[in-house]
Amino acid sequence: MDPVYRFVIGVARTVFFAQGLKFTVSGAENVPRTGGAVVAINHTGYMDFTYAGLPARTPKRYIRFMAKKEVFDNKISGPIMRALRHIPVDRTAGADSYRAAVQALRDGELVGVYPEATISRSFEIKQFKSGAARMAVEADVPIVPVVVWGAQRVWTKGHPKRLGRTNTPISIAVGEPIAPEGTAPELTERLRSTMTRMLEDLQKGYDHPAGEYWVPAKLGGSAPTLEEADAMDTEEAQARAARKRDT
Repeated sequence: MDPVYRFVIGVARTVFFAQGLKFTVSGAENVPRTGGAVVAINHTGYMDFTYAGLPARTPKRYIRFMAKKEVFDNKISGPIMRALRHIPVDRTAGADSYRAAVQALRDGELVGVYPEATISRSFEIKQFKSGAARMAVEADVPIVPVVVWGAQRVWTKGHPKRLGRTNTPISIAVGEPIAPEGTAPELTERLRSTMTRMLEDLQKGYDHPAGEYWVPAKLGGSAPTLEEADAMDTEEAQARAARKRDT
């Protein structure tokens, strides 16, 4: 039993209903009913973690998400995140976060991870960090790939929130668990290839109006290409580092 998490999910479902969000979920049977697993999720918007947790409720399980420490430091979100037993990520002390995640996996938890590390402005799959694969190998647990499509229409980087009643369709797919075999780089590439295929499959059944900001360039939208988005991320990271040096 996890009464706080269950209550929060109930509140979230009420909000989803008020927003008119229309969910299509496939592959929920691929969420392990017991035991630890890394749940790897693509990252297109600020709210997609709230949607990615829905398939885990089919086997009545909860995901402990890894989230940046600043969310835990907030006086409003912090107590909630701790009550839900999510895992804080301090970028200046990443080893502690990694150890906490591996221990949670060994304890039989589902741990949610964004292998892209940041929101994809192109809405395509970015290059992956190796953390998800390394955790899976060390804890000897599978990786469950989860792809969400449509979350970027609700709230994403560089665009206004659309948190009212928008009737936005959101598609979620859960892939078959990937065994923690081979080296971490090999497993990382296998995971990225799998999630890229899954995303392409989800996009086939989704309406993509030409010119929309939330539609990838390759599908006729006005989102930046993957290469342009990577350049924007690099520029932003350099500016952030420069500000830190100046303080």
